[in-house]
Amino acid sequence: MRRRRSETRQRLLDAAFEAFADEGFGRCSVEQVCERAGFTRGAFYSNFTSLEELFLAMWEQRSGRMLAEAAAVLDAPGGVAVDPRRAVEQVLAAVPVDDKWFRITSEFTAHALRNPALRQVMVAREEAIAAALTPVVVTLMHRNGRHIPDPAALGRALVAVHDGTLAQCLLEPDNPAIRTYRTDLFLRVLESYSQPT
Repeated sequence: MRRRRSETRQRLLDAAFEAFADEGFGRCSVEQVCERAGFTRGAFYSNFTSLEELFLAMWEQRSGRMLAEAAAVLDAPGGVAVDPRRAVEQVLAAVPVDDKWFRITSEFTAHALRNPALRQVMVAREEAIAAALTPVVVTLMHRNGRHIPDPAALGRALVAVHDGTLAQCLLEPDNPAIRTYRTDLFLRVLESYSQPT
């Protein structure tokens, strides 16, 4: 029963991902998610109380996977590159540029801005992601001979750079200069927020 429930939940999450990406979070209904997953409304409500709760579960699952992949960079065969540019590229490879996920999160963020309680939940989740990812970056920089005096400030700066350059990468997917610029900007931020060990 537990395995079946887990499979049902995952099918709902997968169906919602596609429905939110295709239809838009604000225009998607519980019925549309259920239809894509092949379940009834009863199956939905036995797993989630709302589309908001479903999105937050999806976000937690995807961010957990991303954080695990980013942390795995530290233990990759051959270790982390000594060259700072290559090291940044290794970490960015673990944080994919995903058009569908960007659309979903952008629309949900706009939705949350109209809902103070939901906004607080998102802020808390964003802080948790930054808190989990920052030690990876700090360790990476330490291995490259750099010290981070204010890890929290660096975390916020990296999130801002990631979000801004991600939109540019998606708007110009065939422009390799944008990816180079993205890496350059991360390097400049890391240098600005760090000191030689």
